Amino acid sequence: MESVEKQAWRTSGIRGLLLALVCLVIPPLGLFLFRTLVIVRPNEAVVLTRLGKYSGTVREPGWYTVNPLAYKNRVSLKIRTNDSEYQKVNDMDGNPVEVSAMVVWRVEDTAKAVFDVLDYDDFVGLQTQAALHHTASRFPYDSHGQERLSLSGDPGAVAEALRTELGERLAPAGIVVTDVRLRRIAYAPEVAGNMLRRQQASAVVGARAKIVEGALGMIDSALSHIGESGRVVLDDDHKARLVSNLLVVLCSEQHVQPVLNTGPGAE
Repeated sequence: MESVEKQAWRTSGIRGLLLALVCLVIPPLGLFLFRTLVIVRPNEAVVLTRLGKYSGTVREPGWYTVNPLAYKNRVSLKIRTNDSEYQKVNDMDGNPVEVSAMVVWRVEDTAKAVFDVLDYDDFVGLQTQAALHHTASRFPYDSHGQERLSLSGDPGAVAEALRTELGERLAPAGIVVTDVRLRRIAYAPEVAGNMLRRQQASAVVGARAKIVEGALGMIDSALSHIGESGRVVLDDDHKARLVSNLLVVLCSEQHVQPVLNTGPGAE
């Protein structure tokens, strides 16, 4: 009877010991197996670091097993957009203008993005502001009739210059700029009124010059026609009066009554 009880006690003791061993072994083993697994989603990369050294990057979507001691850093490869805030910049002529830009970018080199900069998202934002400020200061807001690129007249060329400079600034972080668009280009509020009047004056002067040019062409044609017909003979004084009256008629914005002198003693 006693031997049977001892045998039952030993059996239960062994079972308890095995159960305790299973409880102690399975969780660490499960954690070990769990750390070897990594799932990579589409447009995502996993940067692996083992014992402080870069081990590689997994880019293809799927389910992988890696070294359980490796540290896994996920990096999105999706195309992203950075919409910069409005900032005040002095253009090439010294006029204060407000500009903003939309930058489309993506991570190309995951190792540089993770190890060479502290936070590549903040890095893109700060470099965009710096590049936009520098690029806008290299161009005038308006060409004012001169043969030069301007912010308002050539936004495509300015955006391309910004894309080139921003690409150079972001290359150390492994980031590629795919597109840049200028969103806002305007004079600062404190000078907007004066600049608007200047633009209006330039437009009026240009229109007047065009009107005068056309009027002189019409007068030349009229004088040539009068001279060729031979019906009316005008001396220099009467030609001058005729030109003066025709200029008044053709260039005036209001209705006028011309006085034509076509010969000696004519009024």
